Amino acid sequence: MRKILATWSLRALRRLGAAMLFSATLAVTAAGVHAAEPQPLVGVDWLKAHLGDPNLVVLDIRSAVGGGGGVAAYTAAHIPGSVHSDYDKAGWRVTRNNVPFMVPSAAELEKLIGELGIDEDSHVVLVPAGVNVLDFGSAARTYWTLKYTGVKNVSILDGGVAAWTQAGLPTESGVRPPSPKIFTASIDKSLLADAAEVESIEKSGGATLVDARPASFFHGKEKAPASHAYGHIPGALNIDSAAFYDPVTNRLKPKAELAKLAARLPSGPVVAYCNTGHWASTDWFVLHELLGQQHTRLYAGSMVEWTSNGSRPIDSSRTKWDDLKKTLGLGS
Repeated sequence: MRKILATWSLRALRRLGAAMLFSATLAVTAAGVHAAEPQPLVGVDWLKAHLGDPNLVVLDIRSAVGGGGGVAAYTAAHIPGSVHSDYDKAGWRVTRNNVPFMVPSAAELEKLIGELGIDEDSHVVLVPAGVNVLDFGSAARTYWTLKYTGVKNVSILDGGVAAWTQAGLPTESGVRPPSPKIFTASIDKSLLADAAEVESIEKSGGATLVDARPASFFHGKEKAPASHAYGHIPGALNIDSAAFYDPVTNRLKPKAELAKLAARLPSGPVVAYCNTGHWASTDWFVLHELLGQQHTRLYAGSMVEWTSNGSRPIDSSRTKWDDLKKTLGLGS
């Protein structure tokens, strides 16, 4: 009897040991998978270590926007292996119904993205110039567009080309042509708020509208050339995208500081907008991607689309004196 019990106990211990080993293996595997998941921001050390990854596409999006320099700057010096797509000229924003800077159609995006060598399995690392918040907004808007179109794995190089060169890492010159792929869009409508939805929010609530422009635009002292009116959408809160950015380091501020700035927002869904959806992309990126506020959407049409219809309401602190100063060439 004792022999039988001893044999049974030994078998039970072996089974327990095997189960514990299996569980540990699963935990290690899960941890490894989690660690390998692409992060919204990656540093130059990470990119240097992964340049040879087979599914990696390093996409340099420098353009005239923010003084990034465009194709000339890319041709002179870029991260080895990276391909270029001019954020301002390549078709990341299009004119539709006489409204500029709108989101391209699914077919337009499939062509644009596929021709850059990106498909559903790619991990795209976007590379801005790394010179100011306007330049970072180019990366944030391109990031949003890729996510909206169904590219799951997207990151932005923290600090852009400037961080890469400041780290003493090598660059190459010339133009590297991409290897086109077939890309099929899978539109994620949860990331976009259209004009009709914003009209409903303005009338009845249901989300917090966040205006990502400088205060002078919000209050109606300035406006974008393509906008038809001064001011902001009634009920909106103003969080200038520049508040999230450190101009000394040319990077977003530390996460704790970002969270503190975002804490002024009430809980619940958020819709970010600006003039053209450019500045607002930085607010969206911070709230949705870095702070995990998954009910944040981008109103990509923003004030340029909103003011294209004169019946939509506007709140403004603009005065007759402001208009007179503009007439005299002393103001906007």
